[in-house]
Order: sequence, then C-alpha cells, then structure tokens
Amino acid sequence: MSPVSLRSTPQLATALQRSGNARGSSRRGLIVRNLFTGIVQGKGVVRNVDRKTDFCVFDIELPAERAENVAIGASVAINGTCLTVVQQQGTTLRFDVMVETLRRTNLGALQPGTGVNFERSARVGDEIGGHTVSGHVHTTATIARVQDSENNRRVEYQVSDPAFMKYILPKGFISVDGCSLTVGEVTADTFSVYLIPETMRVTVAGEKGEGDVVNVEVEAQTQAIVDTVERVLQRYLDSGRLPEIAAPL
Repeated sequence: MSPVSLRSTPQLATALQRSGNARGSSRRGLIVRNLFTGIVQGKGVVRNVDRKTDFCVFDIELPAERAENVAIGASVAINGTCLTVVQQQGTTLRFDVMVETLRRTNLGALQPGTGVNFERSARVGDEIGGHTVSGHVHTTATIARVQDSENNRRVEYQVSDPAFMKYILPKGFISVDGCSLTVGEVTADTFSVYLIPETMRVTVAGEKGEGDVVNVEVEAQTQAIVDTVERVLQRYLDSGRLPEIAAPL
C-alpha cells in the first residue's frame, strides 16, 4: 500500500480532528491522541511489572529517539493496545492497565525483559502508511504454524473468538500486535499473513513462534460494512420479504 498523507485525505483529517476535539485540544494546535497507523515504530522492553489485584503497572523502555516530547496522558499503543502514559523517567514510560485490558489482550502475560511493539499516536499531517488502527483490541490469536522460506515467513493464527472471523477477509487489513498487515488465507477459525524481513526486524513478530499469543484488531470499515449488511438483511427477513435483486445487464 502506498503511503498516504493526511493532508491529502480530508476524510481522515476530519476523523482525526473529531477525535482530537473529543479528547482535548490546545490553542497552539490540535493534539490527536487516539489514532494509530499500524506502522510499528520499534520495539520496547518491559523493565518492571507491578501486579496488583485486577490491576497492573508496566514500566516500558523505548529507544531514546522515540521517548522525546512524551506528555503525561499521551496515548501509546503497546502490542496494539492503546495505553495512557502516567509517568516518565528518562526513556522509560509507565502505564496503568486495568483488569479488562489484562483479560482481553496478551499484556497480562508480559514479564520483565519481554519485547513489545510500540507506536505513538498519530498527528494531523502524519503519513499513514498502514491503515487506521484504534488500539482497541478485539480478540487474541495463537500462532498455530510458522513456515519460513528464504526471504519470507508465513504465519498462521488461530483466533480465540471465531465470532470475529467474519471481519477477516483475504487481502483485507488486520492489526496483529499493532502491526498493520495484509491477510493471506482464511479458514473458519484461522488466518495467515506473510512477513518480509523488515517487518520481522522492526517488530516482535520475528521473535514469536508457535504457541505464542498475539493481539488482534479487525479493520473498522470492514466491521461496519459487515454489521450493517447483516442488520439490513435481518430486518428484511424479520418482515418476511427480501429486497428484489436486479438482473445483471
């Protein structure tokens, strides 16, 4: 997919502006805090985990060049999960994570020394090289199979909640641990992706193998279209009539 600038896509710019207005703005300009692009900016390292009852505090170290100008309250996607920065010490950011997030994502299994994908939130004017990602993980998946060739890796994931499979379509977008990927093959409860060496180098995808768990966020437009079609068709079925389908020309 060719990179797209928000300046050349009014729809995305409008969405970002509305998002920013909902979360707050400043006189110096709009601050967008809850939209990601799926282009992972690098790998962070979990430095400390403080587990409490139905709650967890993570200290995650980012590369020095990525830890600059981080505001308290800013959003950072960790393994595709939108988290809020509550404290910063040098290049290490602290995040509070509640029980619902720990239960629905792979963050609950993080240990000191674990590598994680990270992406700081997008701003108006940023290049969108992947697809719009909210950071709201829908489900998890387990790596069922890894096939390596000379310059590629095929990874097959088994989705923990098959109800989300209707939103995962061949050649469609999918976010895996926050990384925007193109879906390869799809079955009733699995999907596959193909990874290039650069993706494996920059993200934690190259460190994960069979049995590991990843976070999955389905593409928002696909979800909206599928749900809308289902709802409309169900309305016709409930009324006892189906819409007439025009004959092909």
